[in-house]
Amino acid sequence: MNYKIIKNAISSELASFLTDYILMKEANWFTMGKQKYSFYSKEHGVFGDGQVHGAFGIYGDPAMENLLIKFKKTLENIFDMKLIPTYTYTRVYRTGNILHRHIDRPACKLSTTLNLGGDPWFIYLEDNKKEIEVLLNPGDMLAYKGCDLFHWRNKFKGETCAQTFLHYTDDEK
Repeated sequence: MNYKIIKNAISSELASFLTDYILMKEANWFTMGKQKYSFYSKEHGVFGDGQVHGAFGIYGDPAMENLLIKFKKTLENIFDMKLIPTYTYTRVYRTGNILHRHIDRPACKLSTTLNLGGDPWFIYLEDNKKEIEVLLNPGDMLAYKGCDLFHWRNKFKGETCAQTFLHYTDDEK
């Protein structure tokens, strides 16, 4: 199995809470980051991370790191793999953003995208030369072998879409 859609991986209430939470972090960046406060750094997020121009993103947010640990066993059972959590990344997409077709780095042998909320937006996978179109509702998760499957998103036509990514590598022992 190369991918799996997990419906209602988190409740709609938790998804809504986490969407509000990450949008507040984005708003705080505008307030604090633009003021050039000396304590404000990349740990508070960035705009334009080199992969999606102009999108707000943040590595290793503690709330999302808890999800990384929470889903480890479930994903091990689904994919019959021993997993090592590597990192989380959360991104707020805005109108016009594009996620170009790519495969992930080795730290992302198993990747997930968890829809937190906002406007609907398809993600695409290429599995065995077949294009798969996936639309996640808030709280739904797509888990996939990130180093094996090309994945992308076309130009976003909505206003906002918040996603968090949980990444794992395999325990090769």
